Amino acid sequence: MRVLHYRGLDTRRVQKAFDKVRQALIREDFHSAQIKKLAPTPYWRARLDDSNRLLLQFVRHAGETVCLLLEVIPQHAYEKSRFLRGARIDPARIEADSQQDRIDVTPEPAAPTLRWLHPERSAFELLDKPIVFDDAQEAALQLPPPAVLVGPAGSGKTAVTLAKLRQASGRVLYVTLSAYLAQSARSLYDAHGYVNEDQAVEFLSLRECLETLQIPEGREVRFADFRGWFERHRQVLRGELKELDAHALFEEFRGVIGAAPRSALDLAAYQALGVRQSLIPQGPARAVVHGLYGRYSAWLKEAGLFDLNQIAHAWMPLAEPVYDFAVIDEVQDLTRAQLALILACLKHPDAFLLCGDTHQIVHPNFFSWAAVRALFWEGRDASPDTTQPVALLRANFRNTQAVTQLGNRLLKIKHARFGSVDRESSFLIECATREIGTVQLLDATSATLREIDARTRTSARHAVIVLRDEDKPAAKAQFHTPLVFSVHEAKGLEYPHVVLFDLVSSQRAAFAEIAEGISERGLNQDDLSFRRARDKADKSLELYKFYVNALYVALTRASESLILVESDPRHSLLDLLGLRPGQPLDLAASRSSVDEWAQEARKLEQQGKQEQADAIRATFLQAKPTPWKPWSEALIRELLPRALDPRDPSNKLRQTLFDYALWHGQHAWIEQLAETTRFAPALSLAPQGALGGIPLTRGFIERADQPVLRAIANQRERWLRPYAARNIKEVLADGDRYGVDHLTPTGGTPLMCAAQAGNLPLVDALLSRGASPEQADDFGHTPWLAALNVAIEDPGTARNALGSLFERLAPGALDVQVDHRLVRLERSQAEYWVLSVMLAGLKTLGMRVSPRPLPIQRYRRGFFADAILAVLETLPEALWPAARRKRTYINHVLARAELGANYRPSRQLWVRVQQGYYMPNPAMKLRASPQADSTTGWVDLDNAFNLAWVTTGSDAWPVIGLRHAIAAPGPAEQVVQCQRPDRPED
Repeated sequence: MRVLHYRGLDTRRVQKAFDKVRQALIREDFHSAQIKKLAPTPYWRARLDDSNRLLLQFVRHAGETVCLLLEVIPQHAYEKSRFLRGARIDPARIEADSQQDRIDVTPEPAAPTLRWLHPERSAFELLDKPIVFDDAQEAALQLPPPAVLVGPAGSGKTAVTLAKLRQASGRVLYVTLSAYLAQSARSLYDAHGYVNEDQAVEFLSLRECLETLQIPEGREVRFADFRGWFERHRQVLRGELKELDAHALFEEFRGVIGAAPRSALDLAAYQALGVRQSLIPQGPARAVVHGLYGRYSAWLKEAGLFDLNQIAHAWMPLAEPVYDFAVIDEVQDLTRAQLALILACLKHPDAFLLCGDTHQIVHPNFFSWAAVRALFWEGRDASPDTTQPVALLRANFRNTQAVTQLGNRLLKIKHARFGSVDRESSFLIECATREIGTVQLLDATSATLREIDARTRTSARHAVIVLRDEDKPAAKAQFHTPLVFSVHEAKGLEYPHVVLFDLVSSQRAAFAEIAEGISERGLNQDDLSFRRARDKADKSLELYKFYVNALYVALTRASESLILVESDPRHSLLDLLGLRPGQPLDLAASRSSVDEWAQEARKLEQQGKQEQADAIRATFLQAKPTPWKPWSEALIRELLPRALDPRDPSNKLRQTLFDYALWHGQHAWIEQLAETTRFAPALSLAPQGALGGIPLTRGFIERADQPVLRAIANQRERWLRPYAARNIKEVLADGDRYGVDHLTPTGGTPLMCAAQAGNLPLVDALLSRGASPEQADDFGHTPWLAALNVAIEDPGTARNALGSLFERLAPGALDVQVDHRLVRLERSQAEYWVLSVMLAGLKTLGMRVSPRPLPIQRYRRGFFADAILAVLETLPEALWPAARRKRTYINHVLARAELGANYRPSRQLWVRVQQGYYMPNPAMKLRASPQADSTTGWVDLDNAFNLAWVTTGSDAWPVIGLRHAIAAPGPAEQVVQCQRPDRPED
């Protein structure tokens, strides 16, 4: 058996025993290795010695079983295992199991599959799945910074960059243009509980990186905005500029005039650019374009828009050298101005890794590796010709052989027509997969279109790609799949089967110009030699770069098969690509399940593809309305006057208010029901004699008796019973009938209820069906915050599930706006956890009675170290290490991140309301959830957690004081304390 070991596996203390076990596994002598299954996890353990164990897993590769050696577990401490993540393992039970005659190590169905293995190397990297690097990837990993990593789509660039990032220490940064790519990279980096104690890592999109310095006002300008402006000003383009279109002018603005590292080019500097550095010829034409740039800048301010280049220029004085190392991924999507700002944030100018592929440039930025080199060496003694180390990744692990061959053919055409893009990109791709795959060219006849539509419209594995957004309506008229994308939208996506619709025919002239003068004989080279275009004044590469790169990006989205459907199937470019029409359609019909469509909608929503996600829901996930009326703020506001009116005879309204108040911990409404209406269930919770002159509020706190606790427990058991049960079929059936995120009677989604019940199998089932972890209830509680609120109220009940729920439901990071800048809290930071506990506990600070472990009066003063620690101690040690399980540590975290603290970086996350008691900073804002109605993308604390509604049903003074602080005029620095009111019960 092939046995691989995790690169981070530490065997120093058990090396001799480890070698012995490893050899036994290679021989498939499982009895000698004494392996046992750690049910219900996918892992096994082998016995190293009396007290130490080796964690391992079996996976597949090419039909064979491979053993992965993951972690040494000393002293049977399974609870500390990084991979088990707090799963309950009973060592005594494992040791007591009798040895089986035959041990079946067949990988489980959900076990990962290794797509490629090195013939000799046995070490593997572990992101979301095990990856064995090839020689080029391994060499890239060993490059010292500064370095450049160049590779095509599917070459494993991101895996190498993340492995390189793990080697860094100090404060490190991963930044790229796409917010989704940054989020995905974080998920890969954190997979299987990876933590590096020697570093503090941040994953940011370019926009978020700028926001850490200062959040710009308004909205980023989009091409659709620019095109409208361009049409109003195109009359000034005459003579040689008459044929200039909106895309070309946008590229000139973004990639040339506005892309200079320190500021936009003035007219003299713009005129001085060489012929290769601009789309516009020198002379009067550039003067016209430069004048238009001035109008463009003025229009941005008037329209409330901003350009990221101009923001990079303006923010440069704010940049401080704070990062010890940075990975800049998909660097070809950035301009020099944006790159210069990122590099200005490095403590050492050489501490970076650039990663990209110039063949995938579809953003207007006039990128070139030569310009990047010039930027790097600017102001240094060394020559710009001196280059930092460059690693080339030529292997493609994603696409089939047929798709890779077509991509190489296009690269040859590009090279023959325009010369080399640069030295770094002059190579062809090597296919590393065994799958042959298919590529077809079909004539876009009505019959062919109908047949393709019939075979793809119900499949989540087939996507249709067109060149530009304006081409999508024509595609949607022919194809009824929700998965219709423009090239810009498709960048970063991957589908097994892709249909390119009229991608060449929609721009016949441009693609004909690309094919002009190229013969079949000129495409016979086995590789691309570096060769510049002969005519330096030839702008054709820049003018037609979008078209050829867009075609390359589109076809490489297909991992298995590709179909080009063209109304002009005999176009010269298609002929050069070796594509011939007339083949019969080779495409099997496919139908995806509702669950698969739900998962696809969820994935696209995370990637920002809301149009396609909404189309999936409208087409395949239509749901019936629920037969019940869920609790909601609107419902309670409507019934509140009647429910509290003693003259109204309806006890049904009072019961609804009573249940809602008890469920959400708003006990003041229960007291009002008892006082004003003498409603029996409310009276049963009031202390004896309270109505005879003792204030109910004080009586509630002093008594803290069992009737209230029993009522809370009974209600929780009643409403959560279906979501706590082992049999989850009925809950899933409700999801099929009413939608996976339908509102239950309590006003939450099924995922919220499953999280509150701690039912992990149900949580997994709902997530697999596309349930949203971001959906929030009346009080801003997502499923994760709902589960965390349960842990605050009763830490004992959360101990078994909270860690596992965190892995499934918690956000990858918390984004907070403080003092007009983004503060990002990563999962590994203590502030992430402390702030999460505060946000989850805001609505129940006013509870009169709860099973909390400390006196209730303390909780009503605010958040304090002992209470926060009581929650965090329920987490597995892999999430909250032993070194943090001290009151002094929590106090240190509270002190360093409070408003006015001198600690750097200054986070200002909470305010001290009195000695030892804290509340979230009332001036902070949070990143708006997808369903929030926010024009800025941010929402203040009051609206995010509906604090006005909290204090309607509660008189907890910290929340009231917090709301008053939010409403108070003046800067955040003036809101230092929420004064404690003079109340005897507090």
